[in-house]
Amino acid sequence: MSFLVAKADGKKELFKVSKLKDSLSRSGASPQEVRMIIAEVEKTLFDGMTTQEIYRRAFELLRASELVVAARYSLRRALFNLGPTGFPFEDFLSRLFAHEGYTTRTGVILKGKCAEHEIDIAAYKADDSFIAEAKFHSHPGMKSDLQVALYSFARLHDLQNLKICNADVCGIKRFMIITNTKFTSSAEKYALCSGLELLSWEFPKGNNLHDRIERSGLYPITVLQTLSPTQKRALIDNGLVVCSDLLKKPHMLDIVHITPRRKEAVLDEARKLNAELVK
Repeated sequence: MSFLVAKADGKKELFKVSKLKDSLSRSGASPQEVRMIIAEVEKTLFDGMTTQEIYRRAFELLRASELVVAARYSLRRALFNLGPTGFPFEDFLSRLFAHEGYTTRTGVILKGKCAEHEIDIAAYKADDSFIAEAKFHSHPGMKSDLQVALYSFARLHDLQNLKICNADVCGIKRFMIITNTKFTSSAEKYALCSGLELLSWEFPKGNNLHDRIERSGLYPITVLQTLSPTQKRALIDNGLVVCSDLLKKPHMLDIVHITPRRKEAVLDEARKLNAELVK
């Protein structure tokens, strides 16, 4: 039997079990767990069910058996939880690009030909340099549209021939717009035509934000299942944005007032999430 499900932007589409299977497998769930969760989710499906409800059901089942896998599965929601402001998202992106070999700065002020601009992220390395505008949204249904692309192209035009550092490699070669949700099709079309680069949860295919986070092993601290939302917020407010920060500064857990046993559980989860970084 086929069911129509409601997406975050209000549109409806047929429920595709392959999408749920792929997201569960990508998070590290075993084939047996994937089959079990799909079977349980299918029992509760009904026309008009939201994708958020499907996610929540799958997440609850996953969390009951595999805490770290559930954390990976919650990655997209974890990015939303970096809010309500966009600054932690900018800091997270800066750390992600630094892991890719760039020297990064956030909140850079550049004086263009016609106006002064605050650049969210500036990044450079020996063979590349770029500036980026980060568009953080707190709801999955919100998209960055054509107006964002038009505005960013105007900024790029005004900033041409400037540098983001004193070295020869630091000329502004690329302008990237990054969002934790999606771009509208008109924004994607304009960007491809104008030379702007877009990075979203799903775009471009094969090298999107989701792909880059998974390749890096850098997870936002908001994925941790052993901390409450209030505790995560306290850590973010004190400059801890990614899970690996806790492994370098475990004493920072003292600010959230947890027991030694709970502290070790948090660190153990962080170690498993950051296995590649800890090696």
